[in-house]
Amino acid sequence: EFSRGPWSEDPSVTLFREYLRLKTVHPEPDYDAAVRFLERIAEELALPMKKVEVCPGRVVAIITWVGSRPELKSVVLNSHTDVVPVYEEHWKHDPFAAVKDEHGNIYGRGSQDMKCVTIQYIEAIRRLKAAGKRFSRTIHLTFFPDEEVGGHKGMETFVKHPEFQKLNIGFALDEGLANPTNAYTVFYGERNPWWITVRCPGSPGHGSRFVENTAAEKLVSVTPLNLLPFSALQKHMDQNFTSTEESDPWWHAFSSTCKAMNVTLKKEIFPAATDSRFIREEGLPAIGFSPMNLTPILLHDHNEYLNEQVFLRGIQVYERLVPALASVPPLSGEE
Repeated sequence: EFSRGPWSEDPSVTLFREYLRLKTVHPEPDYDAAVRFLERIAEELALPMKKVEVCPGRVVAIITWVGSRPELKSVVLNSHTDVVPVYEEHWKHDPFAAVKDEHGNIYGRGSQDMKCVTIQYIEAIRRLKAAGKRFSRTIHLTFFPDEEVGGHKGMETFVKHPEFQKLNIGFALDEGLANPTNAYTVFYGERNPWWITVRCPGSPGHGSRFVENTAAEKLVSVTPLNLLPFSALQKHMDQNFTSTEESDPWWHAFSSTCKAMNVTLKKEIFPAATDSRFIREEGLPAIGFSPMNLTPILLHDHNEYLNEQVFLRGIQVYERLVPALASVPPLSGEE
């Protein structure tokens, strides 16, 4: 630990590190700890928090800042609370200690995916509220379980829940990826995940015997084409893209704000899948964006980290993005 003590650390960074220490890690995430943490945050922000149990033990938390024109469609700042497993022997620091090294790099599972974004949303809202701001559109901060295991007991179920309709969503922000260059990557669509179960029977026997026709031996020769008849755990066929045309009011608000900050955006299709695919499937625009430039892509990797200065800069980005999105003028059909 190389920080000069908590008195020298930005409170936003301290909160980020506290959140990283919550073991919301699969296969048994401590979701109760995350909900308690978020309840405390809501209290600090003086904003109401709703808890929706979409499946047994799976709670979606929603913190809401009601706009001056609540009839307008809302802006959603979405994040997930769960993180993927770790192999501690490959980490240079305890993955749940949130150690900060002499360079200001904060190590922890979820530091990039995506506990950073959760705290950046929260801290941006905290600063905007403290400055006495209020916007025409309602802002919902949504916190989801089980994104890392496919979202079945999280977002996929929630989009069919009456509480989803009540959010009256106009536009959503969700997670993106780091970018090693000075640019920020922004995602307007995703590849479709197909998770499959492969069953391959073969001859059993002790490893000391040269058994022919083993399952492993046969599996080596299986081609992707042969896999199609097997049972699908998840087969996503939707290919909705979110508009990145300057004529689109949501994209224009997003991109022009970035331009005003001299932020370079690189538009891409997300190489994997996030919860925003379920939002897009409902016909709603969603952009994947994690303000982490000058940062190696380490989600799901050993020694996942984020530099505190990159983290703090991300809060400033949201401080500008959130007002722009929550101030998008009424669209046709909203008047």
